[in-house]
Amino acid sequence: MIRGVALIYGIYLLLPIALLLVGSTGSSWTNSLLPDGITGQWYVDLWLDPSFRKAFVSSLIVAGGACVINTVLALPLACALHHHAGRSGSLAAKAVSSLPIAVPTITLGFGYIIVFNSDYLPWLGTLPLLIAAHAVNTLPYLTNALVTDLRHLRLDELERAAATLGASAWQQFWGIVLPNLRQSLISGLVMVAAISVGEFSLSNLLTSFQNRTYPVVLLQAFYGSTGFACAATVILLLLAGTAAFLSSVSLRKS
Repeated sequence: MIRGVALIYGIYLLLPIALLLVGSTGSSWTNSLLPDGITGQWYVDLWLDPSFRKAFVSSLIVAGGACVINTVLALPLACALHHHAGRSGSLAAKAVSSLPIAVPTITLGFGYIIVFNSDYLPWLGTLPLLIAAHAVNTLPYLTNALVTDLRHLRLDELERAAATLGASAWQQFWGIVLPNLRQSLISGLVMVAAISVGEFSLSNLLTSFQNRTYPVVLLQAFYGSTGFACAATVILLLLAGTAAFLSSVSLRKS
């Protein structure tokens, strides 16, 4: 029974990917179950298309910026949530940190449009706003991963021992917390980058024509040639798969 369910789930998951791979190497695909012919021209056309190259770079910049912001915010936030667990206000802090997961991204996007499409804050369509939106959207994933690791490693006991030896809070953070969370931080940031690169809803609402990300341009490709769109989707899948692999490798080493 369990194997049957796993098999059905595997087919459900892998069949669309297999069709994309087939479609990306087919010469033409019109009103047929499978494409006709075999070609690699779609990948060449994708490489030569300046809009896709620019969108790919924009996605990497946005993901990198989100990772930097998350690193600055997630570490102290995770430590605060861990040390104040069970105290007054901890429930509110957890709720605030998890809001981007609970609230649909389209709701966040419309909120950003209302706030940043005004004479006072005319930032809609700018790259910094897109980076900030991706950082807010992905921050709970990294924060929750770090909090879980803090509980698992019981670093608070080491911190108390260090405190009895005269170590300051800053010395405890740099000497105990940060070294022990290094692997989980790296794997969490890889996960953040993968989520950011594949994110569509926020990007589609907040980006401008000059700062379009890869998924936004990818959607537009499906209104043109099917083979070209399949090749572009395969590249996105390879990028996400590489990020997932690197994250799993980091977790195994931790």
